[in-house]
Amino acid sequence: MSADWAGIALLLGGFLGLMLIRVPIAFALGLASLATATYLGLPLLLVAQRMINGLNSFTFLAVPFFILVGNIMTEGGISDKLVKLADVLVGRLRGGLAHGNVVASTLFGGISGSSVADVASIGSFLIPAMGKAGYPPGYSVSVTITSSVQGVLIPPSQNMIFYALAAGGLPISTLFLAGYVPGFLLGASLMAICAVMAKRHGHPLGRRYTWRSGLATLADAAIGLFTIVIIIGGILTGIFTATESAAVAVVYALIVTTFWYRSLDRAAVSRIFAGTLTTLAMVTAIIMTSSVFGFLLSYLRIPALLAEGIFFISDNKLFVLLAINLLLLVLGMLMDMGVLILLLTPILLPIVTKVGVDPIHFGVMMILNLGIGLCTPPVGTSLIVGCGIARIRMGAAVRQMWPFYLAMIVVLLLVTYVPALTMTLPEMMR
Repeated sequence: MSADWAGIALLLGGFLGLMLIRVPIAFALGLASLATATYLGLPLLLVAQRMINGLNSFTFLAVPFFILVGNIMTEGGISDKLVKLADVLVGRLRGGLAHGNVVASTLFGGISGSSVADVASIGSFLIPAMGKAGYPPGYSVSVTITSSVQGVLIPPSQNMIFYALAAGGLPISTLFLAGYVPGFLLGASLMAICAVMAKRHGHPLGRRYTWRSGLATLADAAIGLFTIVIIIGGILTGIFTATESAAVAVVYALIVTTFWYRSLDRAAVSRIFAGTLTTLAMVTAIIMTSSVFGFLLSYLRIPALLAEGIFFISDNKLFVLLAINLLLLVLGMLMDMGVLILLLTPILLPIVTKVGVDPIHFGVMMILNLGIGLCTPPVGTSLIVGCGIARIRMGAAVRQMWPFYLAMIVVLLLVTYVPALTMTLPEMMR
């Protein structure tokens, strides 16, 4: 069967053209798909059915709950308590605020599941604090945004749910487990960079805590951190599904932030629900339109054509993974992470499975790769938010960021070529 190059050009060219004139992503996907389906003579009822099928999944029900619990804990001030806990754990080291920034992101990633939420919440406190302590603004932003990438790896991760949907319904519990070791490895590598930079530039020593104050801080933060136990523990023990655990976590988070921490009132709760509905509407529209877009990609044999092109050069597993990593790194600089997961998973997953890569392993590799894109210009969302908080130009942050970029690339290569880092924990729990 020969390729319909006109249909391929209409689908991909139409989408890219609409993006260039700043049409919202969901509309760009939908309009390009509608035009291509009309050209191909496909019934519009089929387009509508494919859009609905994109949401016809029990897994999708977990998305609004995970978004909501992250918003509740962020607005409820849990980030401040996690920052204090991180300071207790590592603040006494040289460059303690930088180390505490990374540890706080590790802890917060297990609640919010979002890199951008991490930067907006933790960064709003720590970036100014690091500035007052004498750290350069670009360095403060670099530490904050690169450590926030842990949020897309350490469960619960919204992007892992998107990948599970796009991959045809992979078990979320297995994906969650697979993200732990890469997430902690990324945090450890960033702390190593912080240690080197602290020694080289003479960053200040942090504060020391007494045992009593340290334990009090731990106890206060543990109430909020129990949300992670509910989500992950419930899934792994089989007490809850991912959707049920997220729903229970929402109720717990509301109780804790409203009655224990007393950081939310009725108006704040209403604002959180309204904001969550706005985000969910956007996510739903993208999932629906990307579903029909993905169907047309398959109908036009684009995944097969891409696979033929790659395998024409070489079918060596090392080369295929390197080529896909380079592709993802470039695209991650230009487009939103969630959209790329929904669009590229149906294209790339068949290619990597042909060379013997487990779908779970590939999912973690893809999410880490695109997470790096959140820190890179021109459209890196976390980078933009971090620079906005620090009130500096993007270039000032990027110039300070190259050691952290290097650390993230090394971790990406390790995750790509050492599958045991990703797969050992899920296999132990099977």
